[in-house]
Amino acid sequence: MSTNILDAVVKLAAIKQLDKELIQKIILESIYNILNKKLEPENQLELIVDENTNAIMANFLCKVVEVEKNLGEISLEEARKIYGKDIELGQYVPKTMAMYEFEPKLIKTVQKAIQDKIHQLEEEKVRNDFDKQKNTIVSGKIKSIDDNGNYRIDIGYSDAILPVDEQIENEYYRVGDNIKAYVVNIQVHKNNNAIILSRTNPEFVKKLFETEIPEIYDGTIKILKIVREPGVRTKVEIESTDPKLDPIAACIGLKGTRIDSIRRELHGEQIDLVVYDEDPEKMIVRALGLENVKRVILERNKAASVIVDDADKVMAIGKGGKNVKLAAKLTGMKIDIYTMEEFEEKMAKERRTISHITELDGVTPKIAEILRHAGYTSVQDIYAASIDELCNLEGVGEKTAQRLKEAARDF
Repeated sequence: MSTNILDAVVKLAAIKQLDKELIQKIILESIYNILNKKLEPENQLELIVDENTNAIMANFLCKVVEVEKNLGEISLEEARKIYGKDIELGQYVPKTMAMYEFEPKLIKTVQKAIQDKIHQLEEEKVRNDFDKQKNTIVSGKIKSIDDNGNYRIDIGYSDAILPVDEQIENEYYRVGDNIKAYVVNIQVHKNNNAIILSRTNPEFVKKLFETEIPEIYDGTIKILKIVREPGVRTKVEIESTDPKLDPIAACIGLKGTRIDSIRRELHGEQIDLVVYDEDPEKMIVRALGLENVKRVILERNKAASVIVDDADKVMAIGKGGKNVKLAAKLTGMKIDIYTMEEFEEKMAKERRTISHITELDGVTPKIAEILRHAGYTSVQDIYAASIDELCNLEGVGEKTAQRLKEAARDF
């Protein structure tokens, strides 16, 4: 252990971003408590910090004994060498020791106690910092990037971690770069306490909106829901409490200045503004961001079929299916996109699937029994089978097979 308290305090305070005086107090208390357990009250332990060298000195009284066995004792022979021949057994004499003079085992015990208390102090600091900053956006500078791609960021009052799974794909930062992120959690481990940040959390987008758009900050415009594919696309469901205020225009701002500022922070991520509507059909259309929709059919189990023109289908689905997936998350419904031709075929298939082969024109009881015996029970089964497959059935000729196929197609 260093004999210089000032060195220890300055280094620890700088590294841990802790209060210098508090660390000095912890060090002195730890040393006092450990040494005091080795002594008796009569030893009258006192710690002194040398004003010139800043070294820690322990002053205490030692009991004069025949043979020294404990820290608070001194042998009669040694005491008389130091204090004179008049010293007798049972007397107490003063002793001063620097930290390096204590046995190594005792020094290690003191070190461990100091480390534990400083770790506890760090943990409390991280928790207090988190409580002050949770659910907010913080700015900082990247201090280091570990082998796993996690960023350690200096946010001024503490260190923070931006884990790789909270980073936006295809965003690249280097050590020394400034960065903004959303405070989501704290990480408290034995050797590593840190605030956890995110750039992928939907709340990050929400806070950016609150920062850039006064009407959202003051509650005139409410953000009801945000769904996000980080780095690609975000849909923000909004509602104005003022009927005279156009929420989309307010969010976009003059010449797009407000929304562009948010997009820049997200490195070009597409942002779709969706005004809430209690009509589920209208809400689906708005969530998809389409101007022309032929029809929306609401189905069971919170599902919907949306019919669009052939030219609009690709846009409705979006690149990699992202648009329709996010629209489904925003509305809470399963959304399928069809052209009119595809939807009509879907409906025809459903009719064929639930219709028995006996409903086909020209199917006699004998033919029905042959088909059923071969596993053909619905009109869809006949529709999906080839003529060759039907001809292979005993009692079914080519003409009968062709007639069955035509009847299934026209069903």
